[in-house]
Amino acid sequence: MTMLYSLIDEVQSAATPGATRRQLKALMRITDLFLAGSGRYSKQQTEMFDDIFKTIVGVIELRTRVKLAQHYATDQKAPATLVRAFAFDDEISVAAPVLSQSAALSEEDLVLGSSTKSQGHLLAIAQRPTLSETITELLIERGESVVVHAVAQNLGAQISDRSFGELVVRSREDGQLALHVGTRSDIPRHHLLKILETASTAVCRKIAAAHPKCADVVKGAVTDVIDDINLVVRKNSGDHAKARKRVRRRTEWKDLGEGDVHAAARAQDFERTVMALSALAGCPIEIVERAVLNENPGAVQIVARAAACSWATTKALLLMTAAERKMTRMDLERARENFERLELATARRVLEFYEMRRNAGTDAGEPAAPMESESRKAAVG
Repeated sequence: MTMLYSLIDEVQSAATPGATRRQLKALMRITDLFLAGSGRYSKQQTEMFDDIFKTIVGVIELRTRVKLAQHYATDQKAPATLVRAFAFDDEISVAAPVLSQSAALSEEDLVLGSSTKSQGHLLAIAQRPTLSETITELLIERGESVVVHAVAQNLGAQISDRSFGELVVRSREDGQLALHVGTRSDIPRHHLLKILETASTAVCRKIAAAHPKCADVVKGAVTDVIDDINLVVRKNSGDHAKARKRVRRRTEWKDLGEGDVHAAARAQDFERTVMALSALAGCPIEIVERAVLNENPGAVQIVARAAACSWATTKALLLMTAAERKMTRMDLERARENFERLELATARRVLEFYEMRRNAGTDAGEPAAPMESESRKAAVG
């Protein structure tokens, strides 16, 4: 113990020539002492070392802390307590190396750092090789633009459906973020559809370039790009393939009905919902996808009415989280009144008109104008 306290005094002494080098050597000796006996230490002795590391890091000058943090960031045997002390240092030049690299930090450490520390700390965490959904949710929720961009570009970051939704919302005013999010291989298809609907033509083209199979058929119009990408993504989507097979089987059995749409919508199963609703409404799946994802409730009401669905099923469609409508009880009551006023023949005529214009290729810059116009009427009565 005499040697330990002598080393502590050495670390805390910064007033003499060559102090920095001696501090480094002394702290490394303390670390070696800890590691050499860590398997034999009692809980009380381990806690003593914890206190020692915290105290030492608190008194070392900045230049030395930076060097130590850089050294221990890649040290697989570094004591977790020492690494945490560097990670929670207010100086980002100290914290960044260990936050972005150290394997000694636990999930709990990263949660705490993501919840309480500065944007610089969040950016360092966002650059770790792997990130859990819990961490990315915190980073996206608290992070400013540079942090969110880093998360979106980090292919080792696991992103939840909820977080993808937040990224899509933030992408509406940020073309570069839309590109980062849209080119991720793990983006759920309903979120990709939303990105493509609001992104610029230039961004859509770049997203298309990330999908080589559809790059040759991109003509430049936003709707063409969206449909080309959607076709390729659908073909490569396991969830979509399962939904298509299930719906096709029930259609062949003459057994597909409103209950399939209702059950899929209640289960928040986007792929199965749009497949079944498309079959019942007798319209292309692209129209149904856009209606289900449209924040305006009128669009999905038109498709649901055209499919001869009841209000109960339409309500389930309106409450699907994929569209993020967040409808209140009053909103739903107004939607119900408008839905009951909408006639079946009118809804089908709107879809027919929309499909005719779409097939004719007119108004490519405003891909959903006809149905949007009618959907607004349905929404506001």
